[in-house]
Amino acid sequence: MHKPDGACKQKGWIYAMKILHSADWHLDAPMTGRSEEQARFLRQELRKIPQKVCQVAKQEHCELMLLAGDLFDGAYTQDSFQAVYEALEEVGIPVFITPGNHDFCKLGSPYLEERWPSNVHIFKHPVMEAVPLPELNCTIFGAGYEAMECPGLLEDFHAEGDYRWNIGVLHADATNTSSPYCPVNAQQVRLSGLDYLALGHIHKSDSFQSGDGLCAWPGCPMGHGYDETGIKGVLVITLEQEAKEKFFPLDTPRFYDEVLEVSGDAAQSLAALLPGVETSDFYRITLTGYCDNVDVDGLTAEFSNVKNLVLRDKTISQETLWRALGEDSLEGMYFGLLHQGLDSESEVLRRRIMLAAQISRQILDGQEVTLP
Repeated sequence: MHKPDGACKQKGWIYAMKILHSADWHLDAPMTGRSEEQARFLRQELRKIPQKVCQVAKQEHCELMLLAGDLFDGAYTQDSFQAVYEALEEVGIPVFITPGNHDFCKLGSPYLEERWPSNVHIFKHPVMEAVPLPELNCTIFGAGYEAMECPGLLEDFHAEGDYRWNIGVLHADATNTSSPYCPVNAQQVRLSGLDYLALGHIHKSDSFQSGDGLCAWPGCPMGHGYDETGIKGVLVITLEQEAKEKFFPLDTPRFYDEVLEVSGDAAQSLAALLPGVETSDFYRITLTGYCDNVDVDGLTAEFSNVKNLVLRDKTISQETLWRALGEDSLEGMYFGLLHQGLDSESEVLRRRIMLAAQISRQILDGQEVTLP
């Protein structure tokens, strides 16, 4: 592994460097629940991730890359492996990979069967291994899965390195101490002697500081469904006096799962939410509120610029909202008074009356009320 230009720039007595941290690419995932066309599109986009990740590393002048597991979803194709190989070879900096629960080391694994670039080191066993990098003034500690599950590997672990920085990389779960996927807790991080612990496995980015150690996971770089919504990306870690993280979004297809209350023109409400330009992002919009005759097919056609749009009609008709009108009851009188106010010339007043009627109906029908 060669020393990149500008690596470990000395600042006084402190050495500084930058690390690209990514995980959970899940290349060749089947994309269940999507149409054949959508699944093919998403798998093609997944295959672009290695190059996009390495592009961030180059733009940010990172000197080290940590890939914390599940790069492959399981069985892999040569096209996907080649995409990974070419990107990692081109980026040139030292790369450390820890196989996870989806791509653990077994017969047929790319980590055992394939030839990797010379700048790539793979942790192939569930025992913490130390790899010193004198040229970067650090020691890398890591381990990999040999089965779908892995016990905790930080219990009683303490990093013993001869250099300024002790850096760990694991495919591990810091959100559940009972996890079968290498559970990690804050006390273990604090006692580990690691300046930075790079994790994979959890698909939503997060981090915590424990003692002198920062523990973080970048989440997946691209969502696979409506349970993985929003912006996805990678982390760039700067090691100077301490470890600091910065999230970098990747230009990958995104999933959005929204609830939209409509009480009049559904198209107008959707126009305020959806992008006005062509997009390959995935939107699932649940329409709620009190509205008559919502034409889901017509609305989908109207917003054809959103290629992957799913509309779910959960609206309730105006008839249901005002069903008490004319009744000889307190409820009937109440809704009658509200309904009279709809003749007002004030649009603001009419909107307030509709909101009052909707909330009142929800309360009377025992529904959960969410105030705007």
